[in-house]
Amino acid sequence: MSGNMGNMGNMGNMGNMGNMGNMGNIGNAGSGWAFADRVDFPFITEPAVAQQRVSVTSFGTRNWASEWSAWHTLADFATTGWQTRISVPAPNLGATQSKIDALIAMALDERTDAMGEIYAQNLEFLSYFMAAMGANPRSHPATFNVLNITNLVATLVVMHFKGLHDRPRPSQLCPALLPPIQVPGHASYPSGHSTQGHIFALCATLVLPSAERAAMQVVLGKLADRIARNREIAGLHYPSDSAAGANLAAAIFGILNDEAIMPHDPNKPSKFAAAMMRAQDEWK
Repeated sequence: MSGNMGNMGNMGNMGNMGNMGNMGNIGNAGSGWAFADRVDFPFITEPAVAQQRVSVTSFGTRNWASEWSAWHTLADFATTGWQTRISVPAPNLGATQSKIDALIAMALDERTDAMGEIYAQNLEFLSYFMAAMGANPRSHPATFNVLNITNLVATLVVMHFKGLHDRPRPSQLCPALLPPIQVPGHASYPSGHSTQGHIFALCATLVLPSAERAAMQVVLGKLADRIARNREIAGLHYPSDSAAGANLAAAIFGILNDEAIMPHDPNKPSKFAAAMMRAQDEWK
């Protein structure tokens, strides 16, 4: 038998060939384009090319990649004194056994049916909100940028309170819950998925035309609730973690849209205000 037969175990990876369809994304901005150039006749040596200059005085808002633009805006949020403006009360640690029993019931009754969503939403779920809005990063880049900003802001704030309260994960108390995905390496309370999902819903609703907001507020809010509940079904969070995350999202949203942080003067908007205005323009 060929010595290469041992590699047949790798054939299981052929299932990943379905991902080859993503090669079509090579045209996406920020994907790391590479361009070949001639060794004997580089483009820069084309007649008159090297002498051409373009009048540019700044990098320009439109050239900032969404992920870096979000970090830039996060720096603004960090100066708002949010630590003194937001509070998350300590979780109620009483009746722990009844809370664990409720999670066990969820795992038994709902986990099998919810597994697809649990896996899909584990590391990324911003795309769910964009899809519900009928948008994607290419069609609505400014809207995508706003959600990237709120994702970073929510992560910053929620990690602060996770560290403050240091609540153990349900599966630490009841190993038999055995979450079907890796337990995150940070404390349980408040839920990051709930915080991020609910602030996505709030910001996405505000981006949309006023005539669509009432209906989409329901749709996007329920989507955030569902994502948070899936984490409970997975045995990663208590319902109180999810509730605290929803409340925290509302508090963060309030600061982002405070008059001092998001002034109504279109000539002097904050970075977040400017990002929101660009996103709203996409939906006119």
